Amino acid sequence: MKKYILNNLDCPMCAAKIEAGIKDLSCVKDAKVVFATKTLLIDTDNIEKVQSTIDNIEKGVTLTENKKNEEQEFNVKKEIILLVILLAAFIAGIFLKHTFTDTPLSYISYGILIIVYFAAGIDVIKISLKNILHGKIFDENFLMTFATIAAWTIGSYEEAVGVMIFYRAGEFFQDLAVHRSRRSIKSLLEIRPDYAVTLRDNKEVTVHPDEVAIGEIIVIKAGEKIALDGIVIDGKTTLDTRALTGESVPRSVEIGDKVLSGMVSLTGIIKVQVEKSFAESSASKILDMVENAAANKAKTENFITKFAFYYTPLVFFIALIIALLPPLFNMGSFQEWLYRALVVLVVSCPCALIISVPLGYFGGIGGASKKGILVKGANYLEALSNVSAIACDKTGTLTKGIFTVTEVRSMSKYSREEIIKYAAMAESKSNHPIAKSIVEYAGKIDFTIKDYEEISGRGIRVSIEDKEIMIGNDSLLHFADITHDEAVCNILGSVAHVVIDKEYAGYIIISDELKDDTIEALKELNNMGINNITVLTGDNKYATETILKDTSIKEYYHDLLPADKADKFKEFASKYRKNGSVIYVGDGINDAPVLALADVGVSMGAAGSDAAIETADVVIMNDSLLKLSEAIKTAKRTKTIIWQNVIFALGIKLVFIILGLFGVASMWEAVFGDVGVALLALLNSMRSLK
Repeated sequence: MKKYILNNLDCPMCAAKIEAGIKDLSCVKDAKVVFATKTLLIDTDNIEKVQSTIDNIEKGVTLTENKKNEEQEFNVKKEIILLVILLAAFIAGIFLKHTFTDTPLSYISYGILIIVYFAAGIDVIKISLKNILHGKIFDENFLMTFATIAAWTIGSYEEAVGVMIFYRAGEFFQDLAVHRSRRSIKSLLEIRPDYAVTLRDNKEVTVHPDEVAIGEIIVIKAGEKIALDGIVIDGKTTLDTRALTGESVPRSVEIGDKVLSGMVSLTGIIKVQVEKSFAESSASKILDMVENAAANKAKTENFITKFAFYYTPLVFFIALIIALLPPLFNMGSFQEWLYRALVVLVVSCPCALIISVPLGYFGGIGGASKKGILVKGANYLEALSNVSAIACDKTGTLTKGIFTVTEVRSMSKYSREEIIKYAAMAESKSNHPIAKSIVEYAGKIDFTIKDYEEISGRGIRVSIEDKEIMIGNDSLLHFADITHDEAVCNILGSVAHVVIDKEYAGYIIISDELKDDTIEALKELNNMGINNITVLTGDNKYATETILKDTSIKEYYHDLLPADKADKFKEFASKYRKNGSVIYVGDGINDAPVLALADVGVSMGAAGSDAAIETADVVIMNDSLLKLSEAIKTAKRTKTIIWQNVIFALGIKLVFIILGLFGVASMWEAVFGDVGVALLALLNSMRSLK
């Protein structure tokens, strides 16, 4: 879907109406309006028709692709000066009206009040009239226009003007809070590099990062951001990785180490050979993930939006009944009950909910990203707040994934050196940690691969130097019908079996170990009440039991092919899903299908494969399992803040509606019940950023 900026969009109800209106167009396949970021994600072949529809719904809201217009300058000074002038004129009008009663000056006061009313409310009135012409009546503009005009008709001139002034002031402070919350959220994500210094013809040339090609060399000096992902080919430095991983401890890098865009060089000068384009770089992907995350709305958010469409007209008809029925039964004057009905109308606007709920979730997503946890949608953040069970991969998730070759055994005419040589040749194209450990152990070898075939969940087959080499687990031997001693299928540990020209040659034993923080991370999850944790791994029984013996995990499944992992996860999820979300944590290509099946798929971002990261709903940038408990805590805290806003806003409005019904609250208090509550709810939502 293509992304556009919605300029001049400051009304949450308008955002919901625009989304609903656009989705009804036949030329639109899908559309999502994100009020928190003022963006439209849309799949359409007729953007002109979309803009025309937006004009009909909300005049003045325009679409642009220019990201520089994404956050327009908010003219605080101009609005404050206007509000001060309006307030001064309002006070002067009241003073003249009450001081010079029945004199020409008192009539001038009415003129001042009328001018102030229209100066303060002209935008509200215009939008209200435009919406009425388009058949869209029930929104805050209509309610405020109807209520204040009705107040004029019953002689409540001061309340009518005062409500419009204070409504405008409330909207100003509300818009200011929204503007600042957006800036606060975006400040967490200021990792996008503005330039790259590349070496061209032995000269340093400063260019935009998207002008740098893969394979070029960029220079990063102390204090500068790394513009693109790559590998260090010269120099050494320490890096500030907080923007990507949330880690405060600097990381040292030297020749041969990989670095990611968005990291900052602190001490030295390094030269980096670029491995990914700017669009595919870590910084760009993180920004896209977080900025687009708000488009995946939580159930609470969708409920509040639907609720608002029914709530506002319902309150309007309740106010109508309040104004008409009591006078018919001689319970008071029409003027008295109309005033009470107007109080109910003024307080009924659901802006507090419509603004605070999405900004609360967006703040939670921004706060998580600050800790190195990328959540791809509010729906996933909501699901994380109620986790009942966790399934996870072993290698690279619970363990370091740093394998070392501990034994090479020949079972044929081939020597140990030949077995490791051919195994390294075969594994040279694989990114699997075991494959890398074999290649590293063998050292540099010159060869040419003719054919390469990956046998899913079992191993690989290649042709090298006129020999057919196969390497994989014991299931590969049975799959390829290789004659072998059954005893080799029961070797303890992680084993890679080597077959040369369909003859079993021997095996290689590789060892791994738990990450330093795995046991602590599992204890954290247990302390949070999450005790249903299982491991799904393709490794053998002995290797799995050996790794897990010191952990709290008692349930595990071993020797699983990718399809088996998916089947086992379905069984596991069916047992616990009724009690909450079931999540899966993994990092490999073979984890991608299971990540897609989970309520929330969590991938390790630093060592994880691109397929796993793309499929996952949550990405942990530093590969620490401790971040999973942090993500769950952030989700729970965000949900608490959201529901605080919902209960507070509805509770206060209900109180003011009751007070207005009994004639205790005036229109002055009703303004607080609307814009004041919205502002307080918005400020509360900002807490989710922390």
